[in-house]
Amino acid sequence: MSSILRPRALVQQLRLPAKPGAQRWFAPAGHAALATALALLLLLVPPAPALAAIPVAYRCDGEPLLALADNGAVDAIGIPNTAAGTVPGAFVVLQWRGVTLQLPRTNNAGAPSYTDGKWWWSLEDPAAPRFQLRQGGVTSYACERAA
Repeated sequence: MSSILRPRALVQQLRLPAKPGAQRWFAPAGHAALATALALLLLLVPPAPALAAIPVAYRCDGEPLLALADNGAVDAIGIPNTAAGTVPGAFVVLQWRGVTLQLPRTNNAGAPSYTDGKWWWSLEDPAAPRFQLRQGGVTSYACERAA
């Protein structure tokens, strides 16, 4: 016969007779090692970040745009340009018109700016960021923070 217990049989195996109104539970023999292994595994799993980045909503050229900035896995110690808490190696993900762009942080002095050489996103004015496309010439898109 199989050593696997059906749920009802397992519940009956785990219950101990107790005073009326009180319930006591115990692990079946041999399961203490499993419980210990699970507890150790939980200690080894790194915790999730406390705060996840929240996307910021904008309207660019009359259409919704979501911007999600992330500092990435960069150790900022000794990097001189850490404007607005970002460092070179950080990036922004933009979702606009069905396209997703991941633009790396530039090392330009001043407000954070991001570019891949074709697209440019700059937060000189966070309420109205600069968003440009370089393809032949330069096309600028008017952006404003969504309410």
